[in-house]
Amino acid sequence: MITLLDYGAGNVRSVMNAVEKLGGTLKLVTKPEDILTAEKLLFPGVGNYGNMIKILNQKNYIEPLRKYLEADRPFFGICLGMQALFDDSEEDNSEHESLGFFKGRVERFKTDLAIPHIGWNGINIKQKSPLLEGVDPGARFYFVHSYHLVPEDPSVILTTTTYDYEFVSSVQKGNVMGTQFHPEKSGKVGMGLLENFIKSDDLHATGPMDISGNGLAKRVIACLDVRSNDDGDLVVTKGDQYDVRDKGGVRNLGQPVALAKRYYREGADEITFLNITGFRDFPLKDMPMLKVLEETSKNVFVPLTIGGGIRDYTASDGKKYCALDVAAQYFRSGADKISIGSDAVDIAQAYIKTGQKTGKSAIEQISRVYGNQAVVISIDPKRVWVDSPADAKGHQVIKTSEPGPDNQAYCWYQCTVQGGRQTRNLDAVALARACEALGAGEILLNCIDRDGSNAGFDMDLINGVRNAVSIPVIASSGAGCEAHFSEVFEKTGAEAALAAGIFHRKEVSIQAVKNHLTQRGIQVRQ
Repeated sequence: MITLLDYGAGNVRSVMNAVEKLGGTLKLVTKPEDILTAEKLLFPGVGNYGNMIKILNQKNYIEPLRKYLEADRPFFGICLGMQALFDDSEEDNSEHESLGFFKGRVERFKTDLAIPHIGWNGINIKQKSPLLEGVDPGARFYFVHSYHLVPEDPSVILTTTTYDYEFVSSVQKGNVMGTQFHPEKSGKVGMGLLENFIKSDDLHATGPMDISGNGLAKRVIACLDVRSNDDGDLVVTKGDQYDVRDKGGVRNLGQPVALAKRYYREGADEITFLNITGFRDFPLKDMPMLKVLEETSKNVFVPLTIGGGIRDYTASDGKKYCALDVAAQYFRSGADKISIGSDAVDIAQAYIKTGQKTGKSAIEQISRVYGNQAVVISIDPKRVWVDSPADAKGHQVIKTSEPGPDNQAYCWYQCTVQGGRQTRNLDAVALARACEALGAGEILLNCIDRDGSNAGFDMDLINGVRNAVSIPVIASSGAGCEAHFSEVFEKTGAEAALAAGIFHRKEVSIQAVKNHLTQRGIQVRQ
């Protein structure tokens, strides 16, 4: 029997699915007494540290948790669930009391690398523990965080991980343990670690070890553009410069849940669902997309991103829904990150105009509750060619690596909304900077000119945006072969690369991409 402490934030569905997949029986904490009667306690945390501690105090969970921990009973904290074991965090400016089971605090990364630290990284094993039984030293786990532990007592360190410098990635003292990485999102190796916790009778570490692991891998992401076809069925489609119709009908390249399962088996590091008609409809009535997430998360144990229609709404009955309500439904259905597209352009333009944060935009609200790592900004720009920077005053003009149709040497990337149907007087670099300032944690960088072209990623665009922000960038649009992936990683600072059509049509496999990258000396998760 596994008792799960769900304090109401983030995606816990995947943890529940993982436990049940491994044969565990779940019980949810609904009152403080449930903590004290637990056989084994699992505490997954996602989002903002301060918000988590506030809720734990409001629900009167702090004291029973302390009693449970002090009795050396089996406890596994994931991400924030581990951070809560310590005294406090730089992320929390409130006076809410933390657990303080371990001495030390949580600090923000101090590095010039992209923050949040997102992706598949290795672990350096410091103790021999039943929790890590069967874990290959070369294994990688999925991380997504901006803050890391600094414990006062080095004896509690179970593993460390290197991201510019070495930080503590898991801790253990007796039967109490926690990981910064997400085992429920770390594929087979993560499932093995969870199984060790569920099935081991004695979890005490048995002695010191010193085994070094691998570094951060580049991510290969499969993207599924989902929409209803003309018969009302939800299908995965793919467009050319965002036109998804072929001979009058919507291209149908498969069913979303089935394709997601296939990509998980083939080694995709993440899977992204983009509801490309989401801007037209009220998503909380779009139950098929919620069902897609729920069904996918039962068998796919890598991160899931969902985009489409995440904004404020007023329903036909006059009831108002904020973007946070919409995002909450997606998270509770199995999403780990949400992607905001057209609405981000409106938000950024308002912010740039005033220079003031309102605290009310979708980006600010969602990142405040769920953490900035949960907010992805999907940018859909296209080139505007100019003869000189003076022809595009007020925009970030890029000297291009190839001339334009009339031999222009410069261009700027104009943002679009509503699936590329409308343009705005805003460039991609300005949008990315504004969204980062408002709390976004990652950029999904598309390019309408390259979409469906199989001509490769737009290096000028990717470098222009990546050099302007300090958050991770996912390169998208234009991949046509394995070499395009190595090119984007070798010539830009992109942390991940995404493709759709070539994977759907089986022109290129994910494994072929990863084999090619390995041959080129680029680290990937195998």
